[in-house]
Amino acid sequence: MSNLAYNKRAHFDYTISDKYEAGLMLTGQEVKSVKAGHISLKESFVTVKGGELYLTNAHITPYKHAGDIKGYEPTRPRKLLLKKSEISRLVGKVRTEGLTLVPIQVYTKKRYLKLEFGVGKGKKKFDKREDIGKKESARRIQRELRG
Repeated sequence: MSNLAYNKRAHFDYTISDKYEAGLMLTGQEVKSVKAGHISLKESFVTVKGGELYLTNAHITPYKHAGDIKGYEPTRPRKLLLKKSEISRLVGKVRTEGLTLVPIQVYTKKRYLKLEFGVGKGKKKFDKREDIGKKESARRIQRELRG
């Protein structure tokens, strides 16, 4: 399992409660581009359309060895592959509890590309400050122990 892309803002902006793994439906040149590490999950999110889940706003740059691809859109919505029971459970959580589906990372599992996403609730500004304070105090303690 190798990590290809990680969303650094996911845990900073959201409190993640559950994590799920889904397959990504991509074209051939997109797969090659992602495996080369040319994907960005910055400002991407998971949406629900017609009972299906889509990864929206994830930027996959065109594969440079594929030549010129007409009409290629790097941020197009990409379908996520999950079981129907998982999709219906997630749709229920998003609609009733007002939670958000946040992409966390893209990685390979055997020969397949997988997306890990979580069910998250947005953090308020004071929660973010609290997290920053905890990290800084942990760093200070580590520095004192070392030196």
